[in-house]
Amino acid sequence: MFAGMLKRTGLVACLSLTAAGCAVSPTGEKTLLLNSPSQMNSLGSQSFEQMKEKTPIENDARINRYVQCVADAIVMQVPSEYGYTPSDWELIVFKDDAVNAFALPGGKMGVYTGMLQVADNQHQLASVIGHEVSHVLAQHSNARMSQQQLTQLGMAATSIVLADRVDSKTQQAAIMALGLGAQYGILLPYSRQHESEADTLGQELMAKAGFDPREAVALWQKMAQKGGATPPELLSTHPAPGTRIQQLDRQVQRYMPLYQQAQAAGRRPNCERLKPR
Repeated sequence: MFAGMLKRTGLVACLSLTAAGCAVSPTGEKTLLLNSPSQMNSLGSQSFEQMKEKTPIENDARINRYVQCVADAIVMQVPSEYGYTPSDWELIVFKDDAVNAFALPGGKMGVYTGMLQVADNQHQLASVIGHEVSHVLAQHSNARMSQQQLTQLGMAATSIVLADRVDSKTQQAAIMALGLGAQYGILLPYSRQHESEADTLGQELMAKAGFDPREAVALWQKMAQKGGATPPELLSTHPAPGTRIQQLDRQVQRYMPLYQQAQAAGRRPNCERLKPR
């Protein structure tokens, strides 16, 4: 009964916002951006400062030099059209066993020492950093936040419309249906799309920087071997490891020429690999 009402409400509430915020991602995907770059950069900087206050920072100079060496090679290949220069990026190595890394709007990057225990060499670390930098270049944080804002607006509008038309139980069921539909029909698949797009852009960046794109495949094969409980791909914000490995492997042929060109041009990073003690 309320399916049509949900659809009409969403259309009325979202048409103007969608028209105003429509954009195209670096890989040609349509995306919705409701927040300005300056707003996102401010949020990214605030979040980064909070991270630095709450998470221990690795002080080993050798480890920092290694990670910075890889990151510098990557950001040197960021096209100027994205509005970033190499000096705009700030990197912190966090002393934490989590196998993780991130990049935030405004050029803020974090790498956890746990990742250095898994990435076997500079090429594999470059695949991680390239992936995270690509999230920033493609404005994925803005797109995700915009989707959430649009979803919340739709839920609020639906609640108002239904308040005068149906009883409270039906209204509650409608709101729950919209919430679940948005979570599994919009937000999570959108996040998987972002991850795949960042894999594509990141593998290209690492190849242009002189890192072997085949090592992106090797890293994810190793990650898959680590095992652990993972949710079904349908209910996950990340592609399943097998899906990700297949995509990266398919792209190797495309990016090997870029890697070879980088090598021929003298871009041969030689970052000394050191694991945290």
